[in-house]
Amino acid sequence: METLKINYKNIYYPPGGILMWIIIFLELITFGMALLAFVYYGSENATVFHESRMQLNAVFGAVNTVFLLTSGFFMANAVHQFKENNIQKSSVFFKLAMLGGFLFLVLKSVEYYHKIESGISLDTNMFYTFYWLLTGFHVIHVIMGLVILGWTNYGMKKKDSDTAVEDVEACAAFWHMCDLIWLLLFPILYLFF
Repeated sequence: METLKINYKNIYYPPGGILMWIIIFLELITFGMALLAFVYYGSENATVFHESRMQLNAVFGAVNTVFLLTSGFFMANAVHQFKENNIQKSSVFFKLAMLGGFLFLVLKSVEYYHKIESGISLDTNMFYTFYWLLTGFHVIHVIMGLVILGWTNYGMKKKDSDTAVEDVEACAAFWHMCDLIWLLLFPILYLFF
């Protein structure tokens, strides 16, 4: 079986291309600065942040962590199978990765529903301002990631597909960025303070 080779001298290497890595670093810096602000305001309003955090469902957060990490594992396998030129298996792993993302969104929607039903909004207090903004921004990234994964999976299965390894790696890089951001958000929002 023929395997797909990567041109490491290509300007689009590292995986996903330099533009994707610039986007990833900018996103991580943005989330990092927001988390630093969260920690700062949390230290200034420790009681409010602690009481608010106790209202979050850490089990939901932990299960969502499992969903995203499992999804990331499937995405890594999708890249591996694509490099092995096994498009059908790669597509199966793409779909499993997307399933993890959908399950994350379903559970996050349940959590949002409970918060809204309880009257907890962006204006409730500083903790929930950060909670809604940080998790909402992350949810937008997960939705964008699902669109990118779905579009790439569709493209690589077409007859005479021109989907390249770099395209699949770009998907994986974006998807793993969503995992990484959640791994930063979950402990700081749900477990500390």
